[in-house]
Amino acid sequence: MSGPLRVRWLGRVAYREALDLQRRLCHEGVGEHLLLLEHDHVFTHGRHADLGRNLLCDPATVGAELVPVDRGGDITYHGPGQLTGYPIVTTESGKGSLDHVRRVEGVVIDALAHLGLSAGRLDGYPGVWIDADGANPRKIAAVGVRISHGRSMHGFNLNLSTDMDYLRRHIIACGIDDRPVTSLHEEGVDVDMRALVDAVAEVAGRHFGDGRIERQDIVWRRSTDDLAPFSRGAGPGALSRLSVRAGEAGLAEGLNIESRKPEWLRPVVRHGEEVLALRRTLRSLDLVTVCEDAGCPNLSECWSEGTATFMVLGERCTRACGFCLVDTRRPEAPAVDEPDRVAEAVSRMGLDHAVLTMVARDDLDDGGLGHVARCVRAIREAAPSTTVETLISDAGGDADALAMLFAARPDVLNHNVETVARLQRAVRPSAGYARSLTVLARAAEADLVTKSGIMLGIGEEEREIEGCLADLAAVGVSIVTLGQYLRPTSNHLAVDRWVEPAEFVHWAEVAKGLGIRHVESSPLTRSSHHAGEAARAAGVVPVSLGSRAAGAPA
Repeated sequence: MSGPLRVRWLGRVAYREALDLQRRLCHEGVGEHLLLLEHDHVFTHGRHADLGRNLLCDPATVGAELVPVDRGGDITYHGPGQLTGYPIVTTESGKGSLDHVRRVEGVVIDALAHLGLSAGRLDGYPGVWIDADGANPRKIAAVGVRISHGRSMHGFNLNLSTDMDYLRRHIIACGIDDRPVTSLHEEGVDVDMRALVDAVAEVAGRHFGDGRIERQDIVWRRSTDDLAPFSRGAGPGALSRLSVRAGEAGLAEGLNIESRKPEWLRPVVRHGEEVLALRRTLRSLDLVTVCEDAGCPNLSECWSEGTATFMVLGERCTRACGFCLVDTRRPEAPAVDEPDRVAEAVSRMGLDHAVLTMVARDDLDDGGLGHVARCVRAIREAAPSTTVETLISDAGGDADALAMLFAARPDVLNHNVETVARLQRAVRPSAGYARSLTVLARAAEADLVTKSGIMLGIGEEEREIEGCLADLAAVGVSIVTLGQYLRPTSNHLAVDRWVEPAEFVHWAEVAKGLGIRHVESSPLTRSSHHAGEAARAAGVVPVSLGSRAAGAPA
C-alpha cells in the first residue's frame, strides 16, 4: 500500500449512486479511499441472505428500498443518523476478507474509544459490540465487505442517532435475533455527525493507506428547502441565499466586479470571413452555439480548428447555479426537429469535432438525455467522420437516463464537477459532488472516454484542487479542463483571485502525475477549448477511421 488515505465526507448520498461509485473506485484501482456518508432509508442484503426469515416488512410501506448487493452477510439497514463508511483500499497480500473485516472493525473501535465509548469484538459475530465481554453484548456497528482482485468494497454502518425501529421491528439485523442493537445516543454519547466523522477520519489512517490522511468535506450545514432552484435576483431572499451558502462554505467577499482583469485574461478576438460564414450557416438553421451565446473568447480559434459547441434542449435551465448566467425561466418543450438541424449544421460546417452541451432539464422524465442521444445519432448519420462529445447535466442521478445516452456511444462523455467538494453547495446548490463523481464513474464503467472541468479562482485551496484532481483520476477521467472563473454579474459569486498562468501550468502537471491522460489548463480555458485535440489525445478515433471503443490510444 502507498499514498495517503483520501477521506471524503459526502453528506447524504443515494445508495445506488454510492454503490456505483465504489465499484468504479475498486475497478480503477487508483489510490486508497474512505467514503463517509449517510443514506436515505434502504435495506441491503448479501448473496446468501434469508429474506423470508429476516425481512419483517414490506420496505415500501416504511419508505425504504430493498437492494441486493455483492457482499457477504445477511440483511442490514442504512439510513439517516447512521454513519456509513466505505473503505476502497488495497488489501494486504495473501490476506482475505476476514482480515479486512477486522481492520474495518478496528477503525470503528478506535473511533468510539476516541469518543469515550469502549467497544470490541464478539466471537462468532462480525461487527462492533458494546459490552462484548459482558452479560449484555449489543451491536453498535454492522460490517460487511467484499474483496475483488485485491481491492475492497462496502464497509460499516455505525449507529449514531438512527431510528432503531428500522433495525428492531422491520428486519432481524444481520440475521441475529438473540443479540440487541444499539446506537451512540442510546449509550449516552451525545455527539453529532460531524464529531463522529472527525473521530473516524482521525483514526482511519492507522489502518489504511500509508498513515497520512488527505480529507475533503462537502459543506456541513444543509437545508433541504435551500437546495431548491431559485431565480437569481428575482424576489426576496434570492441573493441572501447565495450569500448564506457562500458564507457557510467559507468564501470571502472577493474582488469587486469592476476590478481590472490582468492582461492574460484579455484575449485578442478576430472574426474573419470563415467565422462569419459559419455564423450565417447557423442562422439559416435557427441554431445558436454556446461559443456565441457565452461570448467565448476562444470562438475563432475553435471554429478554425473544426470544433463547435451546440446547446440543445433550449436556452432555459431548471437550475440556477452561483456562477452561471443561463436563463432560469420555465423551459419550453424540446424541439422535435433539433437533432436533424444540429446534424445538418455539423455536416455543412465540416466539423471534425462537435460538442453538444445542454441546460439542466429536471422537468423532463429523463433529464433530457434521450434528446441528447438522438442528437448524437443524427450527427453520426449525417457526418460519420465527425467525433461527438456530450457535455451533460447529472440528470438527477437517473441511472436509466444515463444508460440511454451511453448506448448512443458519444466519443467523449463530459460532465463538469465545476469546483472542489467544500464549495459545491455555493457554486451549484442543486447538484452534488458525489453525484457528479458517480456520473463520471458510470460513464467510465460503460467504457466511454470521460472528461470533466474545474473552475479556479472561486476560493478553493491548493490541497482541495489536488484532492479534486485525485478524485477525478480515481474514477477514470481521461480529460480535464481547468480555467479561470469569471463573474457574470454582481448577482453571482465573486472572483476570489486572478489565477496566474504559471499556476495553471502547475496544475496540469499535477493532474498528469495523478494519471489523467490529457489536460487543458490556462486562464482562458473553457470546457470545449481544444476539445477535438483533447479527444484525439485520449484515443478517440472517428468511425470512418476505425472503432469507437474508448480508452486505447490511437
